[in-house]
This record gives sequence, C-alpha cells and structure tokens, in this order.
Amino acid sequence: MAVPLTLGAAGDAGAAGDRPIVFARYTAAASIEDLYTISSSGGTPVKLTHTSTVSDVMPSWSPDGKRVAFVRYGSGGAIDGIWSMKITGGDLKAVPGTKGASDPAWSPDGKRIAYSKPVGTQREIYVADIDGTPATRLTHTAADDLHPTWSPDGTYLAFNRADAGGHSRLMRIKLSTLAQKAITASGSHDWTPDWSRNNRIAFSRVDSSGFARLYRVRPDGTGLRRITSARLNDKYPSWSPDGSRLVFTRGGADDADPEHLYLVRADGTGLTQLTKTDSHDMQADWRP
Repeated sequence: MAVPLTLGAAGDAGAAGDRPIVFARYTAAASIEDLYTISSSGGTPVKLTHTSTVSDVMPSWSPDGKRVAFVRYGSGGAIDGIWSMKITGGDLKAVPGTKGASDPAWSPDGKRIAYSKPVGTQREIYVADIDGTPATRLTHTAADDLHPTWSPDGTYLAFNRADAGGHSRLMRIKLSTLAQKAITASGSHDWTPDWSRNNRIAFSRVDSSGFARLYRVRPDGTGLRRITSARLNDKYPSWSPDGSRLVFTRGGADDADPEHLYLVRADGTGLTQLTKTDSHDMQADWRP
C-alpha cells in the first residue's frame, strides 16, 4: 500500500532548490525493506510503502517527479519484477516482462525504462517502453551488466560490467547502434554509476585503500576525480538535479554497522549526514 507524500518541516520551508530524495530502508528489527522519502534539506523521512511480506528497493523517479519505479521481491529472495506507483499514493502498476529484473532507470523523456535482467547465468541490459513493450535486449556478454543510467539526451546508457574475476568497470552503449565503449579500465572495481545533467558520471569504486569511495568521470573516460576519501564505504551515488551535489550511502567496515544517507558537493566539500536512525538506508534517488 502506498501513502501520500508529505515532506517534513524542513521541506515545507520551501528552500530554494530543495527536492525530495527517495530511498530504501530496513532495520535489524524489520528486515522487510520499504521506500521512504526525505527532504534534501533534512527532516523526518516519510514512509511510502507498507508491505509485510515483500520488499521494495531500487527506486527511480520519473522525470516529472510524479511516479517512482522500483523493484519488488519476496521473502524468499525471488524478484517479482519492476513496479511503478504515484508518489501521491496508489495506482500501483507492474511493468510486464520484468520478472527477475532489477536496477530500473527512467529515461529523460519519461517514455522508457532501462533495467538489468537475467539471461541464463548472466544479467544483461534491456530497455522497454514504460508499459513493458517492446523490450529490447542491448547487451550480449558472458559478464553481468548492471545498474544502467541514462545520458541527459537519452542517446546513451552507462552501466557497470562485472566479470567472473570479481572486477567491474564502467561501460557506455549508444542505443541507436549498440556500439559499446569502456569508460574505466579493466581490473577496476567500479559500481553503480549515475549520469548527471551536466554530463558527469559518479560511481562507487573500491580503490587501493580497500574501501568504496565516490569518484566522478566524464563519459569519455577523462577527468577522473575522487570525491570522498573516508575509511568507510560510500556507494549508490545519485546527482542532484543541477549536478552540484550527490546523495549517497555511507556504511562502516562491518556489514552489521548502520548505513546512512549523506550529501556532498561534487568537489568533495560540504559533507552532511542526512539520515541518523539505526537503520540501513540505501539506493537513494534525487527527484529531478
């Protein structure tokens, strides 16, 4: 069941540029994951889904901010597929043909959705109209292709390709020709890219420190810059609409440690903790 979105007091203040952030949360006491929103200026998170037997994860805003696509899976771990719902509550719709799919990403024009879906023992990238048809398979590899993200003009997708050796690099694919090009080097550990409106790709990299840190790079692979440097694990970056900041998940070195949402500027300054409860807050997406 979905509930209407009401921002906390900070959001009601109407700060300039303030947009809500949607994310998935679970706690040690309640392992079922639900979706929440929080104002980018802080406040109390608002619970969007209330499900006792299935988990809702990996949310993605529609470009007009009126709907959220997400993945729903059962207690046994079987992925039910991709769904969407109005952010004001209700109108829950399954996207046909997405059983087992993950990592939904709404196209900039709001007409299509990209996702990762199993084919045999691998996962490949697909794109479909928001009603699920026609679904087009974009990649055909012996690796796992995950977490697609759209270029601002909708002509490319970036994603991470994970091989059997445990490495993962960023790739991009042109939708009109299916031509692919590597963005980051082989032997990397690069995950969960997010493409900004001002043409930068943020991602999480496990670097020589042994920790996952945020980096950014141009789509052609140039201009690589590290954004965060704490001895903690930073993952799931999502750009603000103007490309000036990122929201991301920060967790400790131990999987049992809580994971919180943080904000940071693209140059690594202005670090702010956004959520503070004893929970695991992940996969945030900043409203366009």
